Amino acid sequence: MEDTDFKILLVDDEPDILEFLSYNLRKQGYTVLTAANGKEAIRIAQNEIPHLIILDVMMPEMDGIEACAEIRKLPQLSGALVVFLTARSEEYSQLAGFDAGADDYITKPIKPKIFLSKVKALLKRSMPAGAEEPSDSKIMKFTKMEINLENHKVFFAGEFVELPRKEFKLLSLLASKPEKVFTRDEIYTKVWGNDVIVGDRTIDVHIRKLREKFGDNYIKTIKGVGYQFIQP
Repeated sequence: MEDTDFKILLVDDEPDILEFLSYNLRKQGYTVLTAANGKEAIRIAQNEIPHLIILDVMMPEMDGIEACAEIRKLPQLSGALVVFLTARSEEYSQLAGFDAGADDYITKPIKPKIFLSKVKALLKRSMPAGAEEPSDSKIMKFTKMEINLENHKVFFAGEFVELPRKEFKLLSLLASKPEKVFTRDEIYTKVWGNDVIVGDRTIDVHIRKLREKFGDNYIKTIKGVGYQFIQP
């Protein structure tokens, strides 16, 4: 997929930031849409179905956290990446963003080259979903759990469980080799990629979200090393 095929929605209540980011993205060939608050962002996203939504956290009418949570409820936007713009010191906002279903965050102040590099890396890794597969099988079946790599769906106890993109990639990676201990470095590289810088607690937040949905029996923490998928 070429850069010109990607559609990006920028959401911020500061016109200067929207203009600055839009200019840099359009120079790279991306199609850029803009919104000034969360409510407007949801309306535009439903109509335009962007590949990437970049949300500021603090906005009037509906903030970025609320908007992300609402976006994650919409089936037509299940394939969209959601990334937050946060100040470097806003750890709370970053964790709240992951809880709401965000895939990543970009810290302010924004440096154009780093910003564009991160956007490119995120979009590259979104096409197609890419957890490693140990065989030609597109479906992994376990006790109560079925992971379909082709259509990006997970069923648990017969019920469909909707997962944000990064949670799906993380679960698929761990499940691709049951009993193998994946180090934190391996997980960062294969789920987020070398070009994407994420916080130290990013993996932990995503693991916690998976455990909330599937229980504690499937993913084991190997202290000081990483994580392991267990077949109960």
